[in-house]
Amino acid sequence: MTQNEIRVGIVGANAEKSWAKVSHVPAIKGVPGLRLAAVATRNERSAREAAQAFGAERWLSDPFVMIQDDRIDVVTIAVKVPAHRELVLAALEAGKAVFCEAPLGRTVAEAEEMARAAGSLHTAIGLQGRLNPAVRRAAQLISSGKIGRPLNARIVSTNIGFGPELPSSYDYFNKTSSGANLLTINAGHTLDLVEAVLGPIIEIDARTEILWPAVKLTDTGEESLRETADQVAVLGKTQSGAVFTADIYGGVAPQDTRTSFEIRGTEAWLSLTSDHPYGFQAGDLTLRSNIPFVTPDEPAVAGGFMGAAINVGEVYAHLVRDLSEGTYTTPGFDHALHNARLIEAIRRAAKRGERQKITSVQETDLREELLTNARNGF
Repeated sequence: MTQNEIRVGIVGANAEKSWAKVSHVPAIKGVPGLRLAAVATRNERSAREAAQAFGAERWLSDPFVMIQDDRIDVVTIAVKVPAHRELVLAALEAGKAVFCEAPLGRTVAEAEEMARAAGSLHTAIGLQGRLNPAVRRAAQLISSGKIGRPLNARIVSTNIGFGPELPSSYDYFNKTSSGANLLTINAGHTLDLVEAVLGPIIEIDARTEILWPAVKLTDTGEESLRETADQVAVLGKTQSGAVFTADIYGGVAPQDTRTSFEIRGTEAWLSLTSDHPYGFQAGDLTLRSNIPFVTPDEPAVAGGFMGAAINVGEVYAHLVRDLSEGTYTTPGFDHALHNARLIEAIRRAAKRGERQKITSVQETDLREELLTNARNGF
């Protein structure tokens, strides 16, 4: 990038209620080197109101027009998961850097398609919890050997959503076809944090349950049938040798939300905790240990709903450096594909009652290439 500021256009920045409002907008405004150049929604009124509320230079009621605009360097996709694929592929075709919310696609196949389409373009995926300063410091403590050999970890990850009642606007979380549910969102973020701190997950056992099969839609009084799990229990092992349990569930009152990640080593222990109602992916985390450690760095940016912009700001800060220096340190679409395959392995483990081995994106792609070559006689 040669210009002084990297120009960001957000698809899905609703001024009344949106994840972009509480996280992306304050993050963009707080990270040096970024400028909110445009916002786009599919409704002219909401696009105009968002531009006024967020101080964007332009608004558009057609996201694809914004994507094609030469005055946009980074396209942020902050809409519902079913719309990701079409928008992401259009932005990549236009040669833009893309920051997409997680999960990347509704299925592993969609994630694979987008990851392949990215090529050498810069991408970022909204698995932002791993970049929280406290998480990075915890990973450093473990890699330095200061807690000794990691033995085990216990994770509790709660969420205010996915309970017995929801507004009708959130009913899509109940439907398998949306690709957005407790497993793909909360479990995806939680297990990404496990890998950020303890290294790649190599084995998974799981059980999923629907504790509230009938969900009351609070604004209409109607009842909706839940098709996706609202409780996920995972038992796994990481490359570091540590075993872990993760209890991930929704339907928790805001005052009772609890997110904790406790790790025991042969020499010491450490923990990461938060009480943010959105879980590990939003807000700051507190690092504790029974050994001395250097205080985590200050976040690149704070703000948004209960600090929802903190971790998103870290992604943008990494992306700014990558775009400026030509590096690729930001978790991108390959990372998103690995996460999607990990979640799919949990589904298989729960459905079959069988432990699943986890392979990396590189190993899977190599295996697919070898199979393709074999079929073609190479």
